[in-house]
Amino acid sequence: MSSMRKKIQKKFKTRGYSLKIDALNSILAFADQFPGDDEGEAIDLLLDHLQMENLNSSVVDAESVQGVINLLLGANDAAEEPTSNASSLAFIDAFLVPKYRYDSVKKQFIEHTSSLPVHGEASSKTEVYRERFMLLLQRVSRAELFSMPAFDADKSQFDNSEISPIQSLVVQIGRKWVMGVISQLEDGHFYLEDLSASVEIDFQYKITTGFFTENTIILAEGEMQNGIFQVITCGFPPLEDRDKTLNTHSGYDFFGNGMLTKEDRIRFADLERQAVNETFVILSDIWLDDEEKVLGKLEKVLDGFESVEVVPSLFVFMGNFSSHPCNSSFGSYPRLRKQFGKLGRMIGNHPRLKESSRFLFIPGPDDAGPSTVLPRCGLPNSLTEELRDVIPNAIFSSNPCRVKFYNQEIVFFRKNLLYQMRRSCLIPPSAEETDDPFQHLVYTITHQSHLCPLPLMVQPIIWNYDHSLRLYPTPHTIVLGDTSEQKVCKFGGTTCFNPGSFSTDSTFVAYRPSTQEVELSGL
Repeated sequence: MSSMRKKIQKKFKTRGYSLKIDALNSILAFADQFPGDDEGEAIDLLLDHLQMENLNSSVVDAESVQGVINLLLGANDAAEEPTSNASSLAFIDAFLVPKYRYDSVKKQFIEHTSSLPVHGEASSKTEVYRERFMLLLQRVSRAELFSMPAFDADKSQFDNSEISPIQSLVVQIGRKWVMGVISQLEDGHFYLEDLSASVEIDFQYKITTGFFTENTIILAEGEMQNGIFQVITCGFPPLEDRDKTLNTHSGYDFFGNGMLTKEDRIRFADLERQAVNETFVILSDIWLDDEEKVLGKLEKVLDGFESVEVVPSLFVFMGNFSSHPCNSSFGSYPRLRKQFGKLGRMIGNHPRLKESSRFLFIPGPDDAGPSTVLPRCGLPNSLTEELRDVIPNAIFSSNPCRVKFYNQEIVFFRKNLLYQMRRSCLIPPSAEETDDPFQHLVYTITHQSHLCPLPLMVQPIIWNYDHSLRLYPTPHTIVLGDTSEQKVCKFGGTTCFNPGSFSTDSTFVAYRPSTQEVELSGL
């Protein structure tokens, strides 16, 4: 009985549910009516039909379970596939993402199980750089160019390269490959650091696509001359296919939504393919204080989707929610609270959307909060209370925020990242492959496996929660809310797009997760 309880709780957790004790007992009683393997199928069937219910909470009670059980026991067509995907979505707050560090001796990831304080010790800052470096180093070790074969010495010598520790450059001569973090230890002098040492580098060299800023990790080929490592060419660590990463490190919950069995993954993949009518509507920069212009445009968007045959399953509203920064000099909090209430009533005036859609709110860089440090916690309850009263299933999550749609992993991040990355560049980006700044940005964050590889003095990060900004394994979709123009880029199996600024450009995105199709839209 104990093993069955754990099995049921695990199945519900993968769908984003948690069970009350009385609900769990009802499910156990229901499952006992089916012998052998039919018991597991009955639980799956119960879960599928729960997805048809528009539950107001992810915590399932006995009343909701019993209603579905009564339907299953009394209906002949109980095996129908679910028609609503409201519960196929799971939302993961950045502060709940599991933390893993790579152990180079055991060659495996180890989960951090104790609590993580927001205010870390000085050593926590060092660990930020160490863990970023180790994450990419273990990935590079599997890359074909840098993985040394155990046999075939000729191939080892001519077709493969070995990454040398920076400390070894003192005694080695000739061209070498090194890997390290770009840092400025002295004004005007740039260095490459790894876990062994640091070396000054000459920045006059050929580079690949991407934004090369302080804190980024690079691979460089060159040789020592007069104590300076003269770089011939350099670039970011090669990207690894998502499936290869998952096959190498199976059994880890990097994304934070629990582990799936092979059977669940197959069934979820089938459900995801069938969800061709599911749509996510994503808007960024919704200035609620500009009622005449912005709220009027937003109502037109809601009116349009209220009248479609299948309403969107998810609306994502990304900040900023005010045209003025909500800092210490901002004196309009009572007014902003009323404007959130007005937004809630506007949504409530669209009954189909209110009943069938979910609404996710993600704070922007200038929204109300304890600080501008990343990750940012969700919007304060004091501002959103009136909206919650009207839209009880609204979700106020962190920035960044992770969303799981069946098997698909989606990361939402609201920050004016493109401007800051371009401003922090040490050398102009290469135009050999592309001159599109957005493609350079996507190339940088995917190869760095990090949403914000800026220097900490430019963008502070909570040291103990730097792992919540990792992009490892590379997610299926990355949404970068930015004030720059709308863009979409598909690279390395990942779809990345910017919905644009709704308040300034009237732009937004309709995203179809089943096909990863991005429709750039606007009024």
